[in-house]
This record gives sequence, C-alpha cells and structure tokens, in this order.
Amino acid sequence: MVLALDVLTTAAVLFIVTAGLMMIFGVMKIVNFAHGALLTLGGYASFVVTQQKCDPWLSLPLALAVGVAVGMCVEQVIVRPLYQRPLDAILATWGLAIVISQSIVMVFGRQAQFVATPLQGVFFSVAGTDYSAYRLLLIPVALLVCALLTALLSGTRFGVKTRAVIMNEDLARGLGIHSDRIRFLTFSLGAALGSLAGALLTPLSSVDPDMGLPYLINAFMLVMVSGHSMPGLLMTCLAFGACQVLVSTFINPVLGGLTIPVLAALTLRVRPKGFSLG
Repeated sequence: MVLALDVLTTAAVLFIVTAGLMMIFGVMKIVNFAHGALLTLGGYASFVVTQQKCDPWLSLPLALAVGVAVGMCVEQVIVRPLYQRPLDAILATWGLAIVISQSIVMVFGRQAQFVATPLQGVFFSVAGTDYSAYRLLLIPVALLVCALLTALLSGTRFGVKTRAVIMNEDLARGLGIHSDRIRFLTFSLGAALGSLAGALLTPLSSVDPDMGLPYLINAFMLVMVSGHSMPGLLMTCLAFGACQVLVSTFINPVLGGLTIPVLAALTLRVRPKGFSLG
C-alpha cells in the first residue's frame, strides 16, 4: 500500500511541477528555462510567510501573486519580442533564471531554509497504513488543477482563442483575436502555476536558491512526451512517476532520478511526437 501511495503522490508532484511549463512550452511553444526559478520564487514566498509566523496556507495566494507579477513583467519585457526567435528566447529565459537565482542569494543567502508544514505531524490511515496527510492532499490538488486547466483550454472562448493563435497567428489576427493579449495571459498563468508549485512543494523539502533546477529537466521531458493535453500530461506523470518510484525502491535511488529522462528519450526515439495524437 505504501508503494501505491508513493506512486500516486509522486505523480501528483510531477504534474503540479509540470503544469505551468505545459502552459508556456506545451501550449505556446516557448522554451522557458526560467521555470525552475519560478518554482524557487514560490518556495521563498512560503519561507517569507514562515518568517512572519503567518498561517502557512497564506503562502499559496502569495506565491500565485508573485508568479503572476513576475510572469507579466517577463512576458512584456523579455519574451514578447522573441516569439519569432525561439533560440534567443532560450538564452533570454536561461539568463533570467540566473538573474533570479543570484537575486535570491543576495536577499536570503545560499543556505537551505525550511518552512512550516500546513499539516505538520498529521497522518491518515489508508488500509492500515499511516501516510503523510500533506502528501495525500497533493493528489486531489493535482486532479483539480488538471480539471480546471482542461476546462479552460477546451471549454472556454479563451481556450479556443489560444489554440487559434498557436495554430495560425496571422489568421487569428485577421479574425479579430488580440494575439498579444492571449500570449500575455497564457504566459502569466503558466508563471503563476510554476510559482504555486514551488509553494506546494516546500513542505516536502528544504528551500534554497537552486531548488527548482532538479525539477526542470523532468518537467521538460514530461511535456515533450505528453504533447499538449493536460489529461495526457497527468497520465504521463502517473506512468513515468510509477517507474521512478519502482526503480528508486527496488534498484537504486540514484538510478531512480534518471528514470524519467531515460524513459522520455526512449519514448521520443520510438514516437517522435510522444503520446500526442496531433
């Protein structure tokens, strides 16, 4: 039972981390190397809340606000001029990640920090097994985020306009769709999701200026394999997360950390479009 719960919670963590990148990279086709730095910003939002001795749950709206603010500024100043220059966008977001990381070091230092856990010491009994309540909470959170983003992209005018801009921006402009506004809102949403993910993950680990980097490679691999579908991303996180847990448990934790990149590379070798049906 513990193994099954580990698989589900690992898949939930992977999806929460990757959802923001899916909005920016999977939907908009912008390679955002600053995604890991956005996670780190969310982590430090939680740390500030802990320092102020406030309710730990306040870190979530604070992380969202920070992500939206940073996303809006980055899209306007850095990313917008580079939509037609993807290689330059890679360098720009990579440089931005370095700037954010060094700025955090200047303000908070390099040492690892710890934040208050909203459900400190709370365990649920599942089939006779005690398991962390906070880790279990991440499962419905991931499902809720998946459902909301799927509804947004598939069942709203915003989602229709977003797909139109990505498929043929010139035609979308001719139909009266404000493509710059659509890209602005989509990028801001993706940044907010990245920062929120950082806040959600900090109770499970320490906070440091490079905390987002380990998640970045796995997130890119998962998005590349899953295509542009949120349910597809969730299923990919479940399958690859299960393999990661099994390898870490029965073989070696170090090899477990390499499982997702290796599986993604093999999948893309066999199916260059990954699991995408398009």
